[in-house]
Amino acid sequence: MSEYRIRLLREEDWDAVVALEERAYAASGLSEGREALQSRHRASPDTCFALEHPGGLGGYLLALPYPLFRCPDLSRSEDADGDGTGGRPANMHAHDLVIAEQLRGRGLAPRMMRHLDDTALAVGHRTVSLVAVLGAQAVWARLGYRARPEIGLPASYGADAVYMAKPLEPEVTDPTPESSPRAEVG
Repeated sequence: MSEYRIRLLREEDWDAVVALEERAYAASGLSEGREALQSRHRASPDTCFALEHPGGLGGYLLALPYPLFRCPDLSRSEDADGDGTGGRPANMHAHDLVIAEQLRGRGLAPRMMRHLDDTALAVGHRTVSLVAVLGAQAVWARLGYRARPEIGLPASYGADAVYMAKPLEPEVTDPTPESSPRAEVG
């Protein structure tokens, strides 16, 4: 059994989540604060996860359904802003993923993203999107995300942020007409 376990985020996790988020983003001005983070969780509690390890909370992932080529504004809570679609989009947006400093380099971020992919596929999402910040574009590209620099982002992400997305369907190996089409991300 692994010493790491991914589970749904719980109310008692918030102090640790906020501390991890502040350490990861405060220096760059990208920290959202507790209320905005909790609003993402309220919007989709079944797609927000905690990474447990023997030392406590080792990371978290906040994700929510959001229209493809759109993303939450870091300066607003989800309750106040919403996605404005009134329906359930076919895209899952990986809003925030942080792994504790001492646990980085162990493949835990890709593991959490695979967990999100599986969860999103199980409920019918066709794509996963994210916004790469702090120079992480190359990391996400290795996991199959395609940069979409033409997609405008809220100013709260800063000038160097890049919208990225990937299809969730398995790769089509038989290009016959009976094969299902892949989701379009660009």
